[in-house]
Amino acid sequence: MSDQGDFAKALLSSEAGCPPGLYSSNGADPASRFAVYRNNVQASLSNALAESYPVVRQLVGHEFFNAMAALYLRDFAPASPLLNDYGQDFGDFIQGFGPAAGLPYLADMARLERLRVEAYHAADARALEPARLLAAMNQPDGLGQCRLRLHPSLRTLHCAHAVVSLWAAHQSDRPWPAFDLHQGQYALVLRNALEVEVIAVEPGAMTFIDALRNHWPLEVAAAYALDAQADFDLGQCLGLLLGHGALIDLQLHKKA
Repeated sequence: MSDQGDFAKALLSSEAGCPPGLYSSNGADPASRFAVYRNNVQASLSNALAESYPVVRQLVGHEFFNAMAALYLRDFAPASPLLNDYGQDFGDFIQGFGPAAGLPYLADMARLERLRVEAYHAADARALEPARLLAAMNQPDGLGQCRLRLHPSLRTLHCAHAVVSLWAAHQSDRPWPAFDLHQGQYALVLRNALEVEVIAVEPGAMTFIDALRNHWPLEVAAAYALDAQADFDLGQCLGLLLGHGALIDLQLHKKA
């Protein structure tokens, strides 16, 4: 009987033969039975990638995507029993995939679409009531030390290309708006109710959000944001987060 590693490797490679030591209880050819099983496994993994990366697939075409997926699954076995988790590092794979070098934005598009999958399956949480934030804003003595908690689904990504605009252009059949593909963008991804949203934000807002994710108090997060963008607008950024359900709690701490 072949060991588990050899069996799994043969499942993911279309070139490997049937592992030795396999037998069929009804006397059928084990090689043909294994070929059917292998085809089902590879098709399931390839379909999972296609479901998770629809815009990547549109950008390169079905044939190119399927060929790329076949090479990916040959070297990257599933690490989780959840099919939705498969392909977590597909963006890194694309980054080093030679035939895709002519599309330098493709890896970041894959990373963006992976964040959408993560956001969709993240834990749920009730959004912060606007009245609580307003009350905190009216307590200037403790506002600077206020810590804001973000929704568990929230993710951020700094892209070297305009992948947020490119992703949005693929969400309808309407004519694409004009945008500079070579202009970098900062992406905010989160689930608002049942909808996963992708929002382009300014560098100051991205820095502020990342500081909140690291549990920095409000005054420190705002200072970092102002270093990143001199005209950062704290009120506008808080309004954006509040309006999209990105804030779920706040803690007020007065300075000693």
